[in-house]
Amino acid sequence: MTNPPTGRLQAAAAGVELIVSRSFRAPIEDVWASVTESDRTARWFGAWEGDAAPGAIIKMQMAFEESAPWFDVRIEACEPPRRLLLVMTEGSGIQRIELRLAAAGEQTDLELVQHLDTTDAVGDMGPGWEYYLDNLVASRAGQPLPSFDDYYPAMKPYYEGLSA
Repeated sequence: MTNPPTGRLQAAAAGVELIVSRSFRAPIEDVWASVTESDRTARWFGAWEGDAAPGAIIKMQMAFEESAPWFDVRIEACEPPRRLLLVMTEGSGIQRIELRLAAAGEQTDLELVQHLDTTDAVGDMGPGWEYYLDNLVASRAGQPLPSFDDYYPAMKPYYEGLSA
């Protein structure tokens, strides 16, 4: 296994938030570019296509998933360089994913927030977000990407314990 899991659950007005975070020694604008520019998201998550703007629907690839599927993603909010809220339609489900960035001196803190109705599948979701954020860390540092096998199922008990 790589780093220990960082995720936590937090009550929200409409359900619960799964929050997974990372910190970067980089300006907030550079981290923002890593999570919003297609050529850079392709390195750690997947590329996207379309005209990006609040209310617009883009196509986003989950390049590190089996068969590297493409999904329709609606940009619900975009407040550079601090907040991006995406709504992804996946099969019959809807996923609300938010990225929150905050600058603190020479450091930028990034929180990936998945808005959940229930915590039923948090044991599957948490390890995936840990993996993707470590992909981001590795891609920014020019290092090899980690193996998903180091995250799942090893981190599943930790995440299931959060909702117990």
